Amino acid sequence: MTIYEVAARAGVSPATVSRVMNGTRVSAESERLVRAAAEELSFIPNRTARRLRVQRSAVIALIIPDIENPFFTALARGVENRARAAGYSVVLCNTDEEPDREKTYIDIVLAEHMAGAILAPADDASDVSRLIAAKRPVVAVDRSLHRNDIDAVTVDNRAGGRSAAESLFAAGFRRVACITGPSSVETAQLRMEGWQQATYARQGRDDDALLRYADYRVDGGRAAMADLLALREPPDAAVVANNLMAAGALDALHDAGLTPPGFGLAVFGDLPFASFERRGIRVVDLPARELGAAAAGLLLDRISGAVGPARTVVLRAKEGS
Repeated sequence: MTIYEVAARAGVSPATVSRVMNGTRVSAESERLVRAAAEELSFIPNRTARRLRVQRSAVIALIIPDIENPFFTALARGVENRARAAGYSVVLCNTDEEPDREKTYIDIVLAEHMAGAILAPADDASDVSRLIAAKRPVVAVDRSLHRNDIDAVTVDNRAGGRSAAESLFAAGFRRVACITGPSSVETAQLRMEGWQQATYARQGRDDDALLRYADYRVDGGRAAMADLLALREPPDAAVVANNLMAAGALDALHDAGLTPPGFGLAVFGDLPFASFERRGIRVVDLPARELGAAAAGLLLDRISGAVGPARTVVLRAKEGS
C-alpha cells in the first residue's frame, strides 16, 4: 500500500497525503479525506524509511518534573492527544526535578533523532542550547526557559497567587501565609509574588515571617505547615502553591486539630487524593490539559517548518470553589 493509492482514494495529491502523515498543516477537509482513505485501506506510514530520509523520527519527547503529580499527568494527556492527531508518538521522560536527569533526556532526544521536545524545566538553569544547535524544535511548558528564541506556554501564576490570597483576605482571614515551591523554580516564585502583592495591598507591608519554601512534594508541605503553626503568632490561613504540598499541609492541620473552613486554605491545582474533604478549600484551577495541547501545537508548527519570532501563550488560572 502506497501514498499514491491513498491519494487516489481520497481524491487529493500524493503531496497532500505526505503532509497529513508528517503532521504538516493542510485544510481540515483534506485531512479528513486522507485519514478516512488511510483507514479504509489500512495504510500504515513507513516511518523507518521516513526517518532514514530526513534523519528525524515521528516521535517527540515530553520532559516533565513529576509524573506522580496529577497536574503533569493531565498535561501529558493534552500533549499526547494533539501529537497523536498529527501522527506523532510521545515519549514521556520524568526528571524528578533533577537537572542531571534532564540533561540525560536531552541527550536521548538527540541520539534518537526525535523530532522535538516539550520541556517543563527542572529549574531556572535548564539548558536547551544543544537542542537549538541541532535544530531540534523545543517548547517550554508550565515554566519558561528565559530565552527569547523559545516558544512557551505558561499560566499567569502571579495573578493566580494574588487572586488566591485576596480571596482569603476577603473571607476575613488576617494572617495569610504562603507555602511555595523551590526558589529556583519559576512557578514557585511567581505564585509567591502574587501572594506578596495581595498581602502588601491589604496590610501595607510584606509578611515574610509567614513565607515558607518547600519541595513541591507532600512531605515538604507537611513540614512547612507544621513550622508555620509552631510560630508564636501562627497564620489563620495559607496559600499553597501546588496540590501535593497542600495534601501535606492538610495532614499537618489535621494533626493540630484545624480544618478548613475554620483555617483558610487556597490551593493551586486540585487536591490529588479523593479522600481529602474539599469543603471550604479554595482551588486555583490550572488548565493542565490545555497547556499540553497548546505546547504540542506550537511544537508541531515548528517541526513543520514554521519560522518567525518565538511565541508565548499565557493561559489564565481560574479560582474555583
